[in-house]
Amino acid sequence: MAEPTPMQILLDTLPQTGRVEWIGIRPARGQTMEMLERVSVSPGKGLEGDRFKGRETSKRQVTLIQQEHLHAIASCLQREAIAPEVFRRNIVVSGLNLLALKGKTFRIGDVVLEYTGLCHPCSKMETTLGPGGYNAMRGHGGITTRVVEGGELALGDSVQTCPLAE
Repeated sequence: MAEPTPMQILLDTLPQTGRVEWIGIRPARGQTMEMLERVSVSPGKGLEGDRFKGRETSKRQVTLIQQEHLHAIASCLQREAIAPEVFRRNIVVSGLNLLALKGKTFRIGDVVLEYTGLCHPCSKMETTLGPGGYNAMRGHGGITTRVVEGGELALGDSVQTCPLAE
């Protein structure tokens, strides 16, 4: 096996642990999100009760956004704060740069998720947040994931990378 490059060592060094601050499901298209204290998560299905009805191979089974980015978006829109449900992401996490999870699997409670990509804002954010909402979210929309191992996760659970396979 080849020696890791200095850049790979930097990318693989992620000792920070995040924390689940908010969990929400979208019961149906256009409906208000429901906040939960805990939720069951299944491969290919995502969060129990969420409107996601994808395939086992879908790359967008669960969406996450950083709490710190909610503050940045609000600031760009000259607001004090914006409620998490407005962004329509499933999980809000604090204390961990979600972009650092690229190419990694990570654990929340019993659940193992795999980073699959960025969760870009959609045009609905312009209507939901008002003029400039779409642009305020650019670069702050969070990530998409695939469920590797199902289980339960809850508010306050830690978010941390899974050890690299030997």
